[in-house]
Amino acid sequence: MKRREFIKGTAAGLAALGAVSAKAEKPEYKVAVIGRTGKGNYGHGLDVVWNDIDRAQVAAVADVDPVGRAAAARRLKAPRAYADYRDMLQKERPQIVSVAPRWLDCHHDMVLACAEFGCHVFLEKPMCQTLAQADQMIAAFEKQNLKLAIAHQTRYSPSLRHVQRAITDGVLGDIVELRGRGKEDRRGGGEDLMVLGTHIMDLMRLFAGDPQWCFAHVRDDGKSVTKDQVRDGAEGIGPLAGDEIHATYRFGQTTMGYFSTHRARHGAANRFGIQLFGTKGMLTMTTGALPEIWLVEDASWQPGRSGARWKRITSAGIDKPETLVDERQALGNRLIALDLIEAIETDTQPKGSMYDGRAALEMILAVYESHRLGAPVDLPLKNREHPLSLL
Repeated sequence: MKRREFIKGTAAGLAALGAVSAKAEKPEYKVAVIGRTGKGNYGHGLDVVWNDIDRAQVAAVADVDPVGRAAAARRLKAPRAYADYRDMLQKERPQIVSVAPRWLDCHHDMVLACAEFGCHVFLEKPMCQTLAQADQMIAAFEKQNLKLAIAHQTRYSPSLRHVQRAITDGVLGDIVELRGRGKEDRRGGGEDLMVLGTHIMDLMRLFAGDPQWCFAHVRDDGKSVTKDQVRDGAEGIGPLAGDEIHATYRFGQTTMGYFSTHRARHGAANRFGIQLFGTKGMLTMTTGALPEIWLVEDASWQPGRSGARWKRITSAGIDKPETLVDERQALGNRLIALDLIEAIETDTQPKGSMYDGRAALEMILAVYESHRLGAPVDLPLKNREHPLSLL
C-alpha cells in the first residue's frame, strides 16, 4: 500500500469515528447479523459493533440455537430473529451482514448466501478453509460489485500511519527482515498458524507487499508430518497438522519474512506479534486496534549494547502518549464497520478487503503446500485445494 493511501485511509476512519450523527444527511443502513451459538458464536464482537454505528440499525439476527438467538436479539435490540439465515436474508434484504461465527466451516456458505441476496459483508477472520472457497466467494462478490471487509483489526489501527511514515521516511532504513510468531499456547503449531497467524500474514503484506515464494516445514512430536498426522482441526478449521512450524517468505528486493510457532512449555503467548528489522533500526509490535509498538534506531539491532533508546509509537505519534481508549476492545471493529460503509458509498475496496483475507490465507496454506512438495512454492499458489488433503 502506498504511504499516501495508508495515511488517508486511517485518517478517514478516525474522522468518521469522531463525527456527529449524519442520519439526516445520509441513508441509514439496514444490518443483519448471522451467529451460531456453540459453533463460533458471534466472533470477536462482530455483532455488537453495529450498536455503536449511528448510521446503521440491526433489523434481524439469525442463529439456529434458540437460546443463543433470543440472547442475541436482546443484546442487539433486533426486532426480529430467525433460525435460518437464508430465510432472514430473503425476507429482510439487509444491505450489510455481519457473518460473525468464529468457526470456519460455515463462512463459505454464509458469504455466498449474502452475495445471492446482494448484501455487503463484515466477516470474521480467517476468511475460510481453502483457496478454492475463497476464490468462489470473491467471484460471487465481484459479480455483483459487493464489498467484504475481513476482521483484521490491526490493519485499521490509527497508530500504523506513524509506522508507515517512519518506514517511508527511512527511519528504519531498508527493511530486510520481518519476523512473526503465534501465541504458541496449547494451539501451537497448525491451529496457531491458521487462527492467529492470519493477523501476522496480513501485517507482513501490509509492510512488505505480496510474497514471491514460501519454503516451510511442519513437524509433529519431533517428526516430519505425513498424512497419518493430519487431523480435523478445532473450530471448523478443516485439515490440520503439526505442533511445530517454520516458514520463510521472500518479498521484494532483499526483504525476507519468517513465521514460526510451536507448542511451548514456557512463555506461551508472550511472543505473539511481529518485528521489523531495517538497516538503521528495528520495530516490534503486538496486534489489535491500539497495539503496543516500539521503535529503536539502532543498526546493530542490539540496543542493550549500543544504549539506543526505545520509543513508543501510539495513535498520537512517535514518542507521544496514547490519547485513545479502546473500551471493550471495540475500536477496531468500529473502524472496520465505518470503513466498510465508506467503501460501499465510494465504490472502493475496504482497507482490509476480501483480497487481503484471501492473500493471508494463501500465505498460511503455502506452508502446507511447501511441506507437501518438500520445496519452495511460488505465490500465488497453483493448487487451490487444501494441501494437507493431498498428502
